[in-house]
Amino acid sequence: MFSRLSQVSRHLSRPSLNYAATTPPSPLSRALLPKMTSSAVENSRKTIHTAACLIIGDEVLGGKTIDTNSAFFAKFCFALGIQLKRVEVIADDESEIIEAVRRMSNTYDFVVTSGGIGPTHDDITYESIAKAFGLKLQLHQPAFERMKKLSKPHPMQPKFDWDTPSPGLTAKLRMVELPYDEHTPEDLQAVFVAEDMWVPIAVVNGNVHILPGVPRLFERLLENLKPSLLPRLTNPEGKGIYRYLFSTPLPESAVAPYLTDLASRVSGQGIKVGSYPRWGRKRNTVTLVGRDQEAMDALVAEVEQNVQGKKVAREDELDPPLDEGEE
Repeated sequence: MFSRLSQVSRHLSRPSLNYAATTPPSPLSRALLPKMTSSAVENSRKTIHTAACLIIGDEVLGGKTIDTNSAFFAKFCFALGIQLKRVEVIADDESEIIEAVRRMSNTYDFVVTSGGIGPTHDDITYESIAKAFGLKLQLHQPAFERMKKLSKPHPMQPKFDWDTPSPGLTAKLRMVELPYDEHTPEDLQAVFVAEDMWVPIAVVNGNVHILPGVPRLFERLLENLKPSLLPRLTNPEGKGIYRYLFSTPLPESAVAPYLTDLASRVSGQGIKVGSYPRWGRKRNTVTLVGRDQEAMDALVAEVEQNVQGKKVAREDELDPPLDEGEE
């Protein structure tokens, strides 16, 4: 699947690609990074209990783009019963990416990155993640063939030719040069999850999944990845975590003593108790979150009584009409 660059691409000028970034980390940087404890193959087979999301992009940190991918990923994990333990937003900076991705891969079962895999000079995610694990970038031939087949010509590039070296072709090739591990089966390193999309999900160290930052692509690729994740879940049927909402007219300070006692009593059952004020509203929200639906059902009447509230489907379900002038 992976191949050396074609004759065309070998002769292209690649000033924007920093191949030095694909060499193994220096002894100093390696010493500062977490020690990897599992092989890529082992990581690809582990039961998925925990997840982390790494959002990469100067445009997010600069306020130019609003990140919606982490919120989508959080709902995705919740629905599958995966505990999302960490979300980070970092710059398009090689050292930041290397440190974060190695740490997350070593700590969590399922890691997703978003952003930084486009055709421009500042899209350095593939290069940086390759360097993090001592890998090199290599042309992924199936992705390149799919790109040629499925990409529509840009109206501003009417004379573009896939067989003629050009700056445009150089830029496109950046998007199909993926981290390559010669010690890991190729089918574990890049997967296509939709027949009508050329974009692959590159997988590094068995548990780092590299996705684009464009929300519609991120969401579609992730949804189509779901069938391959189900067999690795604690519940292979993909049943997620349950969240019960209770609407209460009481302030947080009034329900705090009861909720503290309840949380202590049910922690052994894997049930978490939460309390959330709703500023400017006359009712607040109490939550129960857990996997044991029967145990949570048994608590409903008790919680309703002690918070003087009611279990609801939406936290605004029992809100009274707004007074004139309120927003």
